[in-house]
Amino acid sequence: MSEKSTQLSPEKALLEAKGKNYKLPIYDGTLGPDVIDVRSLSGAGTFTYDPGFVSTAACESKITFIDGENGILLYRGYPISELAAHSDYMEVCYLLMNGELPNQTEKDTFIATIKNHTMVHDQMATFFKGFRRDAHPMAIMVGVVGALSAFYHDSLDIKNPEHREIAAFRLVAKMPTIAAMCYNYSIGLPFMFPLNRLSYAGNFIHMMFDTPCDEPREPNPVIEKAMDRIFMLHADHEQNASTSTVRMAGSSGANPFACIAAGIAALWGPAHGGANEAVVNMLEDIGDVSNIPKYVARAKDKDDDFRLMGFGHRVYKNYDPRAKVMRETCHEVLKELGNGNDRLFETALELERIALEDEYFIAKKLYPNVDFYSGIILRAIGIPSNMFTVIFALSRCVGWISHWNEMIGDPQLRIARPRQLYTGPVQREYVPITKR
Repeated sequence: MSEKSTQLSPEKALLEAKGKNYKLPIYDGTLGPDVIDVRSLSGAGTFTYDPGFVSTAACESKITFIDGENGILLYRGYPISELAAHSDYMEVCYLLMNGELPNQTEKDTFIATIKNHTMVHDQMATFFKGFRRDAHPMAIMVGVVGALSAFYHDSLDIKNPEHREIAAFRLVAKMPTIAAMCYNYSIGLPFMFPLNRLSYAGNFIHMMFDTPCDEPREPNPVIEKAMDRIFMLHADHEQNASTSTVRMAGSSGANPFACIAAGIAALWGPAHGGANEAVVNMLEDIGDVSNIPKYVARAKDKDDDFRLMGFGHRVYKNYDPRAKVMRETCHEVLKELGNGNDRLFETALELERIALEDEYFIAKKLYPNVDFYSGIILRAIGIPSNMFTVIFALSRCVGWISHWNEMIGDPQLRIARPRQLYTGPVQREYVPITKR
């Protein structure tokens, strides 16, 4: 643990195990629960057991803090609500990667650097042709991002801070281009080159929806802002499954492109990045407001495997602060597009109202999370549901690379090696097949 960011508590955690007593150090973080240091147990024949790592701090980090009980999310100490109201995704990227908000000159230089790396190597287009046209865009993205290490050999020395920085710039810059290529390839349209006069979000919208047949259109500012907010709200979320995967892969010394590909693969799971797609599917199944009571009753029935998607969170036991911003953004987008009476949105609002007033959901702390509204916004913009998780990966890339870089720079870095509670057979004698 770094002495600069953690303090040793004067108290010790006392553990008695198999007749032995252990005094374990307690560390105080700047925010959040205290942490008991159990590393000394590794040589004592005793391990801790924590399936899913629900009570285990696997690393020290200065990037993101979540207080799930009070619905707080901080990027480098700044509340997400303030960043969403006053900042933009590029500024948040700079903040996550560098630890401080930029001044105007620093921001302009950062944006110019990102725009300098938006193109991908021309041979990547050939690489795409190895995939079936009907392949899921996430399947393509995992492969393409992992393959970046084959195209950019000059930034693979992870011990070199300059190499780590250029790899980070490349990943953040190229993810929108790759995401749009995944979409266009899946529907048989030609790839669109980035237009660096546009904003980060505007450029993504251009590459998704413009074609070579027409003059590039100026992005609708309401849609552009909504996309920027989606990127910002998904930029980082502490030690979630995909971020932990990036850190674990990186602890072995793997190159950053491989580590980010590993994070994308972890995000692909429906319990992680696929939740907003599941919300839209659920709302489609419900149909309209009149059917909500029936589905709420099903959600309460312990013998029914149906559950309301977009409610509850592994960490948040209060209203997800990102959901409040997404709700406002959803209203703005639907009003701009003339979908103010959107059936799915009306159903979502009524479902949210019932859940926030129903004692069953209140007792179980099942509040709406960010996925509850983001899928409705993306659907309204015209983005197909199989691209939802791709956009999540695009957004989260800056968080992943920030955590990876923080970990690589830690002088106490060790390869991740979880232990286990073994419950298999004891040692047995091999019996030749002729005697079995």
